[in-house]
Amino acid sequence: MKEISAGGVVFRKHNQETQVQMIQDRYGKITLPKGKMEPGETVEQTALREILEETGIVGAIVKPLETIKYQFTMSGIGLVDKEVHYYLVEATGGDLHAQVEEIRGVEWLEPLEAWHQQKHAGYGNNDSVLKKALQSLGYEVN
Repeated sequence: MKEISAGGVVFRKHNQETQVQMIQDRYGKITLPKGKMEPGETVEQTALREILEETGIVGAIVKPLETIKYQFTMSGIGLVDKEVHYYLVEATGGDLHAQVEEIRGVEWLEPLEAWHQQKHAGYGNNDSVLKKALQSLGYEVN
C-alpha cells in the first residue's frame, strides 16, 4: 500500500524578524504540519489544507523543499510505503491555534530555536527538510 502526505515549513515576518512554525505532535515530538492527501487534491493543496487544519494558518507555497520516503507497518494492513512532500510556505493569514485532536501544540519560533528544538526533540527525517527551509530563509545551521 502507498500513502502520500504533504506539509510544510511555515514562516512569517513578525516585527522585521523571521519566525518558523513548529508543532508538537500527540507523542510529544517536535515536527512539521503534514497530513494525508485526499481524493482529487494535488500535493500542494494537501500541504496548504493540512497546515490550515492543524495550525489555523493560511499559507502560500514559496517552493518545494524535499520529498521523504520511508516504510512502516500498519496493523491489519502490513507494510506501507509512505511519501511525504514538504514545501516552504509563507503564512498569509489565519490565527495560530492547535488542532487538539491531532497535535498537542503549535508555536512561532526564531529560526535557530526551531533548529535547536528539531535537533533535540524532533524526528531525524525532518532534519534535512528544516535545514533546507532555513537555508532558503538565509540561516546556516549544522
